[in-house]
Amino acid sequence: MNNRRTFLKTTLAASPVLVLPELIRFQNSGLKQVLLLGDSISIGYTPYVQNLLLDIAKVHRPMKDNNTLENCEGTTKGVQEIARWTGTQKWDLIHFNFGLHDLKHVEASTGKNSTDPNDPLQADLKQYKQNLEIIVDFLKSTGAKLMFATTTPYPDRVEGPLRDPGMSEKYNKVARKIMLKNGIPVNDLYLFAAPRLEEIQLPHNVHFTDEGSHQLGKKVADRIRELLEA
Repeated sequence: MNNRRTFLKTTLAASPVLVLPELIRFQNSGLKQVLLLGDSISIGYTPYVQNLLLDIAKVHRPMKDNNTLENCEGTTKGVQEIARWTGTQKWDLIHFNFGLHDLKHVEASTGKNSTDPNDPLQADLKQYKQNLEIIVDFLKSTGAKLMFATTTPYPDRVEGPLRDPGMSEKYNKVARKIMLKNGIPVNDLYLFAAPRLEEIQLPHNVHFTDEGSHQLGKKVADRIRELLEA
């Protein structure tokens, strides 16, 4: 726990952004407190998870100042913001994911999204591993139960920033090894989504239809419930 306090003190002192009030205002309802961390895929399934767990948990995620859901993006942002996202609240369970932003191409000088295959990845596999290990070490210090969700697959040709075909599998392989080493259960959303992509994913897109987000949300809610009741 001392590591967490030191991390919080150092990170928050270097940033003018304080812990979000949405993460520290809780009613004494007796419900479990769950935090979802992830990219826009997780934003899509968040409301479904919240509704499916109403009887057992209060499900939160980071919020922006305009009261919209925050995109946690990749591990580069995760290393910088993990202390702010978790705050000082005691979480019963944290469900987290990073990968889809790490594997996209960005401009080397600006970090902006790129469609040029010659531009670097936001975080290559080596950097992803290092960043994810830092994030995992910090999350373990919170004392919460942890669950990692694998990065979902996408078509070979997608709109938006360039994502090379098959990269989800490579990043998931690195992540699985880290989770195995740390005894963290994996919610395999990649394996769940892969055989039904044509049914639940938008064409030429990394994102999912409403029904796709609903199905992913049910998978997430089921695994969270399983872990909370263990």
